[in-house]
Amino acid sequence: MAGGWSRDGAVQEQIDASVEDAVAAARSQLPIGASLTHCEECGTAISEARRKAVAGVRRCIICQTELDKQKAGLSSYNRRGSKDSQLR
Repeated sequence: MAGGWSRDGAVQEQIDASVEDAVAAARSQLPIGASLTHCEECGTAISEARRKAVAGVRRCIICQTELDKQKAGLSSYNRRGSKDSQLR
């Protein structure tokens, strides 16, 4: 079913493109190469178990957790209703 002047399937194509972009962005952030033995942020040793579990690991668990928290706060996706956000 098309809405307005759009052709059939246009909405689904837009959704698919958004999902593909999100997957590509997530894959681009995956570490590449050999794991480091020491954290690139604080210099503490990275355990062998972590290096084996996460290929290409570059940070210790503490530094990676902090980085993940910072990235979560910078999300540009509007999780609130578009109507509500437009009223502001």
